[in-house]
Amino acid sequence: MFRQLRPSRLALLCLLAWSATHVGAEPEDPTRLTVPELRERLQSGELTALAVTEAYVARIATLDDQGPTLNAVLATNPDARAIAAALDGRSGAKGPLHGVPVILKDNIDTGDRMATTAGSLALAGHRAPEDAHLVARLREAGAVIIGKANMSEWANFRSRRSSSGWSSAGGQTRNPHVLDRNPCGSSSGSAVAVAARLAPLAVGTETDGSIVCPAGVNGIVGIKPTVGVVSRHGLVPISHTQDTAGPMARTVTGAALLLSVLIGHDPADPGSKVYPHDPSELLPDPGRTRLDGLRIGVYRDYYGAGQYPTVEDVYHRALATLQALGATLVDPVEHQVDDALFEADYQVMLHEFKAGLNAYLASHPVPDDRNSLADLIAWNQANADRVMPIFDQGIFLAAEATAGLDAPAYEEALAAGPERARHDLTALLKRHRLDALVTVANSFAWKTDWLAGDRFLVGSSSLAAIPGFPNVTVPAGHVSQLPVNVSFIAEPFAEPMLIRIAYAFEQATGALREPRFLPTVEAEAALSPGTTP
Repeated sequence: MFRQLRPSRLALLCLLAWSATHVGAEPEDPTRLTVPELRERLQSGELTALAVTEAYVARIATLDDQGPTLNAVLATNPDARAIAAALDGRSGAKGPLHGVPVILKDNIDTGDRMATTAGSLALAGHRAPEDAHLVARLREAGAVIIGKANMSEWANFRSRRSSSGWSSAGGQTRNPHVLDRNPCGSSSGSAVAVAARLAPLAVGTETDGSIVCPAGVNGIVGIKPTVGVVSRHGLVPISHTQDTAGPMARTVTGAALLLSVLIGHDPADPGSKVYPHDPSELLPDPGRTRLDGLRIGVYRDYYGAGQYPTVEDVYHRALATLQALGATLVDPVEHQVDDALFEADYQVMLHEFKAGLNAYLASHPVPDDRNSLADLIAWNQANADRVMPIFDQGIFLAAEATAGLDAPAYEEALAAGPERARHDLTALLKRHRLDALVTVANSFAWKTDWLAGDRFLVGSSSLAAIPGFPNVTVPAGHVSQLPVNVSFIAEPFAEPMLIRIAYAFEQATGALREPRFLPTVEAEAALSPGTTP
C-alpha cells in the first residue's frame, strides 16, 4: 500500500522502542493523550501540530504498514505536514480542533491530492472537485486531515456475502485486539485507526450499523447522530433517508467535540436539518456523572438476544452500573423490528442507492466508463478478478433493477419501512416516558472468513438507523480479549442527553482497553453460544 507522506527522522526515532505487540509508551508520546489533553498541550505550545502529526504518521508506518499490518489506512495526506506547519505559524488557535489529526473514511470527498474511492478500484485515482461540507468544517476548526481510512467496499452495499473491512482498493482491515477477528463494517478502518491510536479522531459514515458496529467491535466510542444534522453533501451515498456521517473517538468527550464541529446546516444537502441546540451543549460536564431522575428503557429484543451468555453478562453489569448511577430502568420495553420492516427498508435503500450514486458520479470527474451504476456493474464484471475475487455484486444488480424514486414501490417501501419505524419508536419512548433506551451494541468480533462472509452474532443498530434516530455507543466490557459495547438511543436531536448518559457510564466503568494485537483468541470457549467463560 503506497504511502504519500513519510514520517520525519525525528518522529521515527521517537518510535524506535515501539513494536507491533508493545502497547506501552513514554508519557511524552502524543498519541497516548486524550483529545482534551492534546488540545491543551497544542494551545499551550508544549506540543506543535507538526510534532503531533508526525507522531501519528510514524505510528501508522509502524503498526499499519508493518508490525501487525492492520491495513486500516488507505493513504496518508501528502499535505498533512504542510497543513500542520501552517497551523504552528499562526498567532493563535484556528478553532476547537487546532492541530488535532483526523482521519476520514474513504467515501468522504476531499478537494485535495487524496483520492476518494469508496474502497473500490473502480474509483482509484478519483479526486473530488471540492471538500465535502463536513471536511470544510473540519478545516475551519483547525483539524489536520491526516489521511483516508480503509472501508468495506461501497460501504458494504455491493453484496450480501461481503466480508466487512475488505475493499479491492485496500484489502482486509484487521481487528487490533485479535488480528484474525473482523473489524465490522463499513467504517472499519476509521474505528481501527482510533482503537490502535493511528489517529485521535475519525469520521465514519452509517446507513445501518456502520458506525456503531465497528466502534463496538473495536471497543471505542461512536456516535451516529440524528440523520440530517451532519451534511451528506460530498459523501458517496447509499440512502438519503438513512445516511449520516459521525464521529469516532476513544472517549465520549473526544467524540462529542468532533460532533460539535461536524454539525452544521447545509443548503446543498436537501435533507439537512437545523440543529436546535448550541453545539457546545454536546460537550459533557466533567462534574455531572450522576443520572438521577432519568428513565432509561432496557431493550432486550436485539438480534441474537439470549444466545451468548458472556455477552449477556456484560449487558447485565452495564444495567447495574446505570442503576448505581441513579437512573430508573424500565425493564424490559418491548419493541420488535420485524422482517417486514427490514425488507421494506432494504427496498428503500436499493431505490435511493441507484438514484444517489448516479447523481454523485454525474457530478464528479470519474472515467467515462464508470459514470453510472450500470457502468460500474459492467466495469466490475470486466475486472472481476481484481474487484470481485471473494464476493459478487448482487446488491448492485438489485439496485439497478429498481424503477426509480417516483415508482409506487418506492413510496410503499418508505411508508412500510422508515416512516413506520419513526412512528413506532416515537410511540415507545412516549408510552414509557423514556429519556433513552439502552441495549447491546454488538457481540464479540467473529473470525474473518472471506468464503463465509460476515457472521453478525448480536446487533441492535437497525433500531435507531431505520428511523434516523441518534445512537451513541460506548465500551462496556470484554468477552475474552474482545470488546463489547452498549448503545444509548433516543428521539431526534437528543444527542446532548445521550452524551451525558454515555459519559457518566464511561466514567463509572472505565471499560476502554488498549489493543494487544493478539494473533488469535486465547479463550475460545468463551465465544461459544450457550457457554460461560
